[in-house]
Amino acid sequence: MSRRTAAMADWMPSLAGRRGPKYLALAAALAEDIASGRLAPGAPLPPQRELAARLGIDLTTVTRALNEVRRDGLIEAAGRRGSFVRDTKTRSPAPAIGAAVDLSMNLTPHPASLHLCERLRDGYRTVLEAPDAAARLHYQEPGGALTDRSAAAEWLRPRLGAIEEDRVMVAGGAQAALSAICHQILAPNSTVIVGRATFPGMKALIEARGYRAVACEADGTGLDPDHLEQLCRTERPAALYCVPTLDNPTTATLPVERRQAIAKIARAHDLTIIEDDAYGALVPDPLAAIATLAPERTWHIASLAKCATPALRIAYVVAPTAGSALRLSSEIHASSIMAPPLNAALATLWLKTGTLAEITQAILRETAARHAILVEVLGGHDLRADPHCPHAWLSLPQSWTPMALAAAIGTGGLSVVPAEAFAATPDAPRAARLSLGAFDDLGSLRRSARRIDALLAGPPGPAALI
Repeated sequence: MSRRTAAMADWMPSLAGRRGPKYLALAAALAEDIASGRLAPGAPLPPQRELAARLGIDLTTVTRALNEVRRDGLIEAAGRRGSFVRDTKTRSPAPAIGAAVDLSMNLTPHPASLHLCERLRDGYRTVLEAPDAAARLHYQEPGGALTDRSAAAEWLRPRLGAIEEDRVMVAGGAQAALSAICHQILAPNSTVIVGRATFPGMKALIEARGYRAVACEADGTGLDPDHLEQLCRTERPAALYCVPTLDNPTTATLPVERRQAIAKIARAHDLTIIEDDAYGALVPDPLAAIATLAPERTWHIASLAKCATPALRIAYVVAPTAGSALRLSSEIHASSIMAPPLNAALATLWLKTGTLAEITQAILRETAARHAILVEVLGGHDLRADPHCPHAWLSLPQSWTPMALAAAIGTGGLSVVPAEAFAATPDAPRAARLSLGAFDDLGSLRRSARRIDALLAGPPGPAALI
């Protein structure tokens, strides 16, 4: 046995600080070490019993972890010879420059081994062969069929607890849901509190509808409740819009204490809360949603775009009351008639069969691997990142502007979106969002991260200043 092979056989993953089931923690650690190069292509893994003994965990836990990573195509079994790291060059190639990929959007990464196209094909076949398939080809109830709302309520239970089905509505994506909610609860010139850096989709609605945005201060753990209360006293806002878990773009997750404080402030000032939970399904142990702390005044939006695919255009809204949900269904009907029925049926199928959970876990493992690369290369900079989050927030040195960095990096393994795209005030932070999911090739992502690292080591070149 060579020294290198012996070293690989002695591989010992780090599970410290990882939340969630142990087998998923081990799977994520293995994926990260493969992505970072610590485990090279062809490297043998320790025997399962030996690894279980080293880690002090059950053999079945190790077996489940290796099965998860094997399904992602990162390792392969060779009978009695054990398991080996696969050559990641067999992954899907990156899209060619000019391919129809919108790099400004925040995509979650899909490993090639997920076979998402095949899952979609098989899922639609099952939907169309079901006894009630013909009914799905007609106009549906604007708020969604009962079977779809029931499946959504069950899926949301870990985050929201027991939910009455008549409070759940199905919409054609989170942006459509957000638009319908705003149209229902806000009048023209209404004041909406947002983060200083906020989701561009909400910014677009505010500008298009004539609302007034007021920015709330935030730090590494999210919105500042003290400043929120001050704004409630001075600005008389109608609503607060927030992304409390893995905020887009800052990655911040509000701790329970701040969520409780925000709920208390909202009650004291009769403030409606729009809780955009786009990334909540990506967190293994989710914190209590604000909708559980102030359900009578919170609109909760949860979509499948980040935990499955944006192609489905399916989102679920939990309204404060059954009456407000019914009124929202009228807004949905007025703007888009209904959510796409076949996609709603496919989402329900995936929820009930566990397929959605499998897809989400594959996305999480791939995200963790990409996060490991990003932190390895850019960890020396002012970088906010989370292993469950498909984006990171990079603060820049004084010599660089966000626009200059975006121009200098161009297209590649990382999508770089300047802070100006998220700024709720004219004084945009000197930062950029890095999105990890636009390309399948880990090599291009690493090269792009290294390019950013090299660029930030000096001043912008002439081309970046144009």
